Amino acid sequence: MDLKKLAGEQAANMVESGMKVGLGTGSTAYWAVMRLGERMREGLDIVGVPTSEATKQLAIKLGIPLAELSTLEPLDLTIDGADEINPDLNLIKGGGGALFREKMVAAASRKLIVVADESKVVERLGAFTVPVEVVPYGWESTAKRVAAAGCVPKLRLVKAAAGNADTGAGAPGAESAFVTDNGNYILDCDFGLIEDPERLEAQINAILGVVETGLFIGMAELAVIAAQSGVRTLTR
Repeated sequence: MDLKKLAGEQAANMVESGMKVGLGTGSTAYWAVMRLGERMREGLDIVGVPTSEATKQLAIKLGIPLAELSTLEPLDLTIDGADEINPDLNLIKGGGGALFREKMVAAASRKLIVVADESKVVERLGAFTVPVEVVPYGWESTAKRVAAAGCVPKLRLVKAAAGNADTGAGAPGAESAFVTDNGNYILDCDFGLIEDPERLEAQINAILGVVETGLFIGMAELAVIAAQSGVRTLTR
């Protein structure tokens, strides 16, 4: 049983014709978007706002009409995944690097529905590192300021193709900085288990050079959680 598929599809079935829908990013949100494409072929009528370039391309392939966030907000709902979910439905997101656009779209939505398998539900956030999007200019200095907040930040890297002139990589397997859809870098920050997620989010966002954090506090209203025993919903 594919739990991610089960959760994503169940959330997609909550969407009604006429809705303006935020389309999330990640391996579970993927299945929600796939199901919405299927429902479009069955007669569902929606307009979507993608949270990443990858989701945008998927939606276009599936025939889901898209529009800019500014022309559609407020959205009726957004369906998106999470890397961790605590009992208050506070989240860590951004494992895929789309956290800024995900938060922009979620903030412009009347409801955020989170989709995940049961492994993402935790008592306290922090076992998963907190992604922090930072501007490339002076990122090392920004990383020092983030570290002073109590973490060990690591620049997210990706393996580059051989001979990539943009990254300077000249050999297979060479690594370069991961670049977000917004042209920024990601610091993956290990704070350990987090005592006060709301305070930490505000503290990091106040640091010069930080664009946004992967802490989503008080944004999700509903979580669709899939387990081998079935699907359950959590509400805030």
